[in-house]
Amino acid sequence: MRILGIDPGLERTGWGVIETEGSRLSFLAAGVILSKASEPMAMRLNRIDSELSSIVEKWKPESAAIEETFVNKNAASSLKLGQARGVAIVAPARAGLDVAEYSANTVKKSVVGVGHAGKDQIGMMIKVLLPTAGQLAADAADALAVAICHAHHAQSSLKVG
Repeated sequence: MRILGIDPGLERTGWGVIETEGSRLSFLAAGVILSKASEPMAMRLNRIDSELSSIVEKWKPESAAIEETFVNKNAASSLKLGQARGVAIVAPARAGLDVAEYSANTVKKSVVGVGHAGKDQIGMMIKVLLPTAGQLAADAADALAVAICHAHHAQSSLKVG
C-alpha cells in the first residue's frame, strides 16, 4: 500500500510518501511546501492545495493520513492552521482517497514509542525506519511519521478484521 502522510502548516506543510509490503516500509519521497507570511492567505492556501494535488497525481497513493492540530492560546493562529489543514485534507480527498487523522501523540507513540517525543527523536527514528530517506527537514520527517503511523494502524485493523 502506498501512503501519503501530511504534517499541516500554513508556512510549512510537510509531506511524505511511503510504501508498505507486509511490515516492510519503503521511502519514496518527501518534502515541504513553503509559503510566506507576506503573501495573501488565498494564495498560500492555493499553493498547499495545488502542490499536494500534484504530489497525489505523481505518486498515486492509495491512502492518506494527516496529523490533527492542537488548539493553542492564539485563536488567530489556530484558525489559520485550521484553514491550512482543511486544504491539506481536501487535496487527497478530491482524488478519491480516504484521509485518516491522527493526534500528534498517537503519531509519536507509533514511531518513537513515547507520546511526548521531540522532533529530534522523530527524525532519528525516521532515519532508522527509512534509511534511504537521507537528510530531511523536520516537517518532512513528521509527515513520514504520520504515514508510518497510518501504516501501523491500517495493518493492525486488517489483523483484527
